[in-house]
Amino acid sequence: MPPVTRLGSGIPLVARDREMAVLRAALDEAARGTAGAVLLGGDAGVGKTRLVDELTSAAGEALVLTGRCLDVGGSGLPYLPFTEALGQVRQAGLLDVAARPALGRLLPEQALPVEREAGRDVFGPPSPLLGRGPEQDAGQLQLFDAVFGLLDELAQRRPVLLVLEDLHWADASTRYLLSFLLSRLRGQRLLVVASYRSDDLHRAHPLRPLLNELVRLPAVRRLDLPPLDAAAARAFVGALAEDLPEDVVREVAERSDGNPFFAEELVAVATSGSGLPWTLTEVLLARIERLAPRTQHVLRVASVGGRSVRHDPLRDVAALDDAELDAALREAVQHHVLVVDRDEVYTFRHALLREAVYADLLPGERVRLHAAYADRLAAPSADGSAGRGTAAALAHHSLESHDLPRALRASVAAAQEAQAGGAPAEALRHLERALDLWHAVPPEHRPAGVGELVLLRRASWAAGTAGQPERAIAFARRGTELVDPADPEDAAETWRRLAQALQVLDGTDEERRRAIEQAWRLVRDRPASPSRAWVLAVWAASLRQERAYAEARERAECAVRDGRASGADSAVADALCTLGLLDEAAGEVVAAREHHTAAVACAAGCQAVNTELRARYFLGVNHYDSGDLAGAAKVFDEGVDRAGATGMTWSSYGLELRILQVLTRYHLGDWDGAVSAAEPPGLRVSGTVSARLAAAGSHPVVSRGEFDRAERLLAELRGDWHRDLQIALITGGTGAELALWRGQPERAVRWAVEAVEWAQREGGPWALAGIRLGALAVAGHAELAARARRGRDVAAEQEAVRAGRELAAHVRATAERGLPRTGTLGPEGRAWLARALAEESGLAGAGDPQLWRAAVDGFGYGSVFEQAVCRWRLAEALLAADRRDEAVAQLRAAHEVAERLGALPLRDAVRAAARRARVLLGDQRERVDPLTPRERSVLALVALGRTNREVGEELYISEKTVSVHLSRVMAKLGAGRRAEAVAIAYERGLLDQLPGD
Repeated sequence: MPPVTRLGSGIPLVARDREMAVLRAALDEAARGTAGAVLLGGDAGVGKTRLVDELTSAAGEALVLTGRCLDVGGSGLPYLPFTEALGQVRQAGLLDVAARPALGRLLPEQALPVEREAGRDVFGPPSPLLGRGPEQDAGQLQLFDAVFGLLDELAQRRPVLLVLEDLHWADASTRYLLSFLLSRLRGQRLLVVASYRSDDLHRAHPLRPLLNELVRLPAVRRLDLPPLDAAAARAFVGALAEDLPEDVVREVAERSDGNPFFAEELVAVATSGSGLPWTLTEVLLARIERLAPRTQHVLRVASVGGRSVRHDPLRDVAALDDAELDAALREAVQHHVLVVDRDEVYTFRHALLREAVYADLLPGERVRLHAAYADRLAAPSADGSAGRGTAAALAHHSLESHDLPRALRASVAAAQEAQAGGAPAEALRHLERALDLWHAVPPEHRPAGVGELVLLRRASWAAGTAGQPERAIAFARRGTELVDPADPEDAAETWRRLAQALQVLDGTDEERRRAIEQAWRLVRDRPASPSRAWVLAVWAASLRQERAYAEARERAECAVRDGRASGADSAVADALCTLGLLDEAAGEVVAAREHHTAAVACAAGCQAVNTELRARYFLGVNHYDSGDLAGAAKVFDEGVDRAGATGMTWSSYGLELRILQVLTRYHLGDWDGAVSAAEPPGLRVSGTVSARLAAAGSHPVVSRGEFDRAERLLAELRGDWHRDLQIALITGGTGAELALWRGQPERAVRWAVEAVEWAQREGGPWALAGIRLGALAVAGHAELAARARRGRDVAAEQEAVRAGRELAAHVRATAERGLPRTGTLGPEGRAWLARALAEESGLAGAGDPQLWRAAVDGFGYGSVFEQAVCRWRLAEALLAADRRDEAVAQLRAAHEVAERLGALPLRDAVRAAARRARVLLGDQRERVDPLTPRERSVLALVALGRTNREVGEELYISEKTVSVHLSRVMAKLGAGRRAEAVAIAYERGLLDQLPGD
């Protein structure tokens, strides 16, 4: 007999031990600091909610937050499940909205800006991004950042269990927020459990692609809840009604098809003495039909209101007084049709109940009830203000009751509200409905102050930020067909929007150029205005991308003048940033810095946060590219702080600032700061954002010698190269460095070359990274050539030298092209070029000290660790040239840096070189190499398998002399035989590794 567990409600939980074990294990892991998520799928009525209830009841000290998506035909609030969860946080006294103002968008009682400023257009151009990236909505990003920050803060106090039910009904914004959260799960004490109906996921269901995306995240697992098997179904039915005859139990179990909810309803029918219906709908309606007529009427009215309905609207639409309604509700609750969800809110016990009642309504009855709800929503409230979500609900009920004029007006208002609430996907849905209704509504009944052209432009903006660039372009194109030449400012705005929307997609350059030129023709002869300033600013940015620098500068300067004259400060800030980039292309570093600094101040003054972060990013890059790492670090630190303060940490520029903060701190030698800024997610990299941060953070992991961890992290990030080119370029280099430190030159070459090939295939800007990768690959070939020489493998040596020189030539060619943005390499590029040339000098033998000294000087701009590595290599070249005193100074300088940074691989390499050269590093006298150069030469050949005679022939000494040297070596090392002496020498770092080791 399958195990039976009784829940708190008395409903048994049968044959779900495996699923419960998975959920409890996930919660235990979260409590220990390994965040995770479980996507719980199953057919309607299969027991998902009961399983989740059991988990929440066993959550212990964890803070349990629950939210539910509702099937309300598009009339509900965006982010509804998160709104419910946030309300529970507030009830627990753990919510400080002042600390995270963006959370006010999720609070129904919090007034939105659009409500405080009636009629204000909250739609505006999305934020510009690096290159061709998706457009972003600042309000949505701030909201996402605030929710993530709140959950992270709560999880620091105690474990958090966040339950989101009925995800198949989730609005698009809820899905986006869920994806945002799950892709950032790392070390929080947080478990997210999201349930959904698998039988509702038709091929075109919007949840389906999200699930496919989420299950690829390491922190996420999918758990399917199948129907009960025959034995479990009989056990379940028997536990529900122990006095049923065995034949009835068997029949109920068979009819239920393993569906616990269906079985429960069949048991209710069987215990009433009625015959068993064949379908679930018949079973549910049979339960309803046993109720009093007035109760049935209330349930029909409630079904039109949605899964949950408040007392007052239900009373008014049902046309009952409070006493009549209370009596009907009491009966519905007693018969387990409704449950009291919270004060004055009644909810159908199961969504299937509500669906069955609603589907049973007659068409005319359904229309009349929707109209009644719409009338009630349209009536002015006592305080004169509409609640959050009222406009969306009014649009839904008006449309269902065929009141098209009211549906149009409400859809326009709902779009405003959704946009103000940081939900562009829902704003787009309402706008599309308004556009569909526009020509079906007589002009005199359309909303005042809003035309079709305005709706199209708003829809384009909303589509752009909702991740649908093609639709954004389509709406903008339709808008250009409706522009009124009599209103050139408005027409120019529409053409500008088309140009901005086209910027996101490749292959649209010509159309984008025509669009912005048409916008300019419309306002060219008009006085300064915000529209004119923005057209010029967008045109300037477009021309700069096309490298028409002179024209771009002219347009940008005009944009600044017009913007200042008309008060369009955000356009001024955008144009100032473009001027800074144009200055850099012209090599005017100081002028560029001044323009970026002015752009930061201007954008901050008008609260154009995206433009401000963009300007801060380019200002920091200006310092970085010119070799001023300290200045760059200051700008990046301030930029990251500003992104956090404005809730834009996870915006595109917020992320770019964070990544460059990590890299700058690493180069300056602040490795603890770099690790802290990267927040490396260990081996649980989730999504592009975490992968890029982890890639940047792989530098100190490798350089500190955390080899096992680095191997696992880089292997995981190798699977993320397709997400972002920078992940490939960074980890291709750190992977090569790791292989070199581990004495695996073949792997080093493979890592570097594969990353270069990937970059060439993707076609991204990679000049600087290509030079670095090329230098590391040449180093790998130099080591392969040296090993081949030691093994007397002439063919292998020649191949390694040939491949290394070919790569070095490729590096030179890349350096000649320079960086795409400035045309010059800058200090970092020149330093890596110098190292590549120095590595090339070691392909055929000892490296050239002069070239290695140039590499040391090249990294003197502030890259502490890379300069120390080059000092070590310079010391080896000097020792080979018998310039011992110069080598000692370089070894000691490199050793000091390695010790200070905790760079164990470099420290050990420097110490090994010092021992071989019999050099003292500080007080390490006990580590001085005990072997003479001749003894080391003899032992090295013995390690290669040479006999005493062969060693003598190669070194031009007698076989007897070889034997004497070996005897002395064994005595010094405490070895009893030749092989033991070789092993001890390798262990102490007195010999190089054997080929292939």
